[in-house]
Amino acid sequence: MRTLWMALCALARLWPGAQAGCVEARRCCPGRDPACFARGWRLDRVYGTCFCDQACRLTGDCCFDYDRACPARPCFVGEWSPWSGCADQCKPTTRVRRRSVQQEPQNGGAPCPPLEERAGCLEYSTPQGQDCGHSYVPAFITTSAFNKERTRQAVSPRWSTHAEDAGYCVEFKTESLTPHCAVENRPLTRWMQYLREGYTVCVDCQPPAMNSVSLRCSGDGLDSDGNQTLHWQAIGNPRCQGTWKKVRRVDQCSCPAVHSFIFI
Repeated sequence: MRTLWMALCALARLWPGAQAGCVEARRCCPGRDPACFARGWRLDRVYGTCFCDQACRLTGDCCFDYDRACPARPCFVGEWSPWSGCADQCKPTTRVRRRSVQQEPQNGGAPCPPLEERAGCLEYSTPQGQDCGHSYVPAFITTSAFNKERTRQAVSPRWSTHAEDAGYCVEFKTESLTPHCAVENRPLTRWMQYLREGYTVCVDCQPPAMNSVSLRCSGDGLDSDGNQTLHWQAIGNPRCQGTWKKVRRVDQCSCPAVHSFIFI
């Protein structure tokens, strides 16, 4: 069979126009287009009508030079925009960032990745600069990595220049959590997978989550005697929530990174 195929190729070189295909016909069409065809050898080694549309890959009737005439081009996207502000003030909500398509995929190229990402957030100041949002219970937490992005812009004007010195850490022992935490696999919420029953976790209280008057974070459990069951909820997935008990308050958190969180 291979010998026959080589013989046909040799014969085609002697037969003017026998190798005509997509390149010579200058055809390359998106989707399924019955009018997008040429005469020449097909990829299945049959000579005759062959196609130059994208669907020919599925039907197996592409011209032999389809890949040369219609090279696959993947989707290209731009850089992520900066994170937006919280969608609302004074209550748990989301922030968003987006990116745009620079080049659509062509000829079976790789599809575009997600163009939008959302993450949980909570702002503690109104547009007028008034403190708010501290009355929320249960404790709202997120990964400690978020603390690196949180800027001083959200801090109330009543904070002094030494506000950073007012922070503290609370250690809790987790009692229970919903199964929704373990199935989180989105890049910005994957940290929820590391929440486990019976583990000691550290939660950092820092501005702007800290109330500028009481110097406390909502849901910190400092008023409990250690036997009271307290509630927490993960920002970014309201179904990831559970209970814990306060262990102690310390000046600095010392838990492993996967078990270190912040009040938000």
